[in-house]
Amino acid sequence: MLEHTPAQVSSSRNLKRLFTLRSLMIAGAFFAVLGARYLFDIELQLTPLLLIVGLLASVNLWTWLQVRRGILVTDRAFLYQLSIDVAAIAALLYFAGGATSPFAWLFLMPLIVAATVLPARATWIIAVLATLCYTLLMRYYVPLGEHTHIPQGDSFSRHVFGMWFGFVMSACLIAWLVAGMARTLRRRDRLLAEAREKALRDEQLVALATMATGAAHELGTPLATMAVVTRELERGELPESVQRKLGILKDQIGRCKLALSTISASAGAGRAEGGGLIPVPAFIDNLVARWQHQCPGATLSVRLRPGDPTATVIGEQTLVQSLINLLNNAADACARPLLLEAGWTAAGLSLDILDRGPGLHPQMAEQVDQPKTSQKEFGMGLGLFLAHATIQRMGGEITLSDRAGGGTRTHIHIPLTQLP
Repeated sequence: MLEHTPAQVSSSRNLKRLFTLRSLMIAGAFFAVLGARYLFDIELQLTPLLLIVGLLASVNLWTWLQVRRGILVTDRAFLYQLSIDVAAIAALLYFAGGATSPFAWLFLMPLIVAATVLPARATWIIAVLATLCYTLLMRYYVPLGEHTHIPQGDSFSRHVFGMWFGFVMSACLIAWLVAGMARTLRRRDRLLAEAREKALRDEQLVALATMATGAAHELGTPLATMAVVTRELERGELPESVQRKLGILKDQIGRCKLALSTISASAGAGRAEGGGLIPVPAFIDNLVARWQHQCPGATLSVRLRPGDPTATVIGEQTLVQSLINLLNNAADACARPLLLEAGWTAAGLSLDILDRGPGLHPQMAEQVDQPKTSQKEFGMGLGLFLAHATIQRMGGEITLSDRAGGGTRTHIHIPLTQLP
């Protein structure tokens, strides 16, 4: 299922409003034409005028069908809709006195809509199009009734020119000021949406931390009991095969205790012993050693690029565990050897985890910071969400991309702190 961008959703909602506004304009134009002809006895060419109104109504019917079907439109499609409105207004004014018509201000309507909902470039396109049509209507139009083209020196001609000049100034002001204000409001709404998403993500992290703390509390006593029983069994005279199995069980209990200590560290209990600054090469060696201890059957090649020898990184348990989760995701996605590339400067550490798995699941790169149920088919689940949250909390970021020749590249950037 395709994900729709916020811009597409916004344009589709605005299309519904444009349909309503255009319906009012069509009704107004229809009754204005008939009223001018039969109530005020003004000579008008009814056939072309009603034909234009009918064509615009057909376009509006097509727009209504799009709204009813919930079809999402892009900003470009919305721009085409407004361009049709400008052309329709110009055609109506051509048969109704051109620039001398008192309804020439209608050109401002699509321009105001564009300045409110479209980017600045699209707004200027509508402004230029409307100004061009208005300018042509000063020379080319069908006079109303018995009136003819007004001479250049006539005072009414100067009045028409003044109307044109005022329109051009208004169009420029709307395209610059109103469009700028609308852009500022859209940016503010985007920032508010990002803040709400961050707050929701923090709430989810708090819920996960609460569940993890409860699990750690419940598992602590059974693990301690299992460790005591295992030690007592080791003291007895047992066959070598049983002793070997006890050793495996002891190692698994140790891994469980290490996981519980990591949970405690994430809550702040272990920061004093695990949060010091260590040189980047030592940090990477420790990361690789811990991961290979957990996944002895996996193969990892490490490629270090020369970096600043004074660069240091916070040796925090949560950071190490987050990177281990990313390595686990890559290992689960592909049985072939992994490649870890690392490079750093005094300002930041860059890590690239490269695998030859099936590549990115659709929309996975855009949803790296969203919690989801683990999908081992793609090698990415809740661990990716937690890793992203941890690294983002430290000012870093994770980006996913398809690797040339197949597979996934997981890029991690972490800001660094130098030792004094």
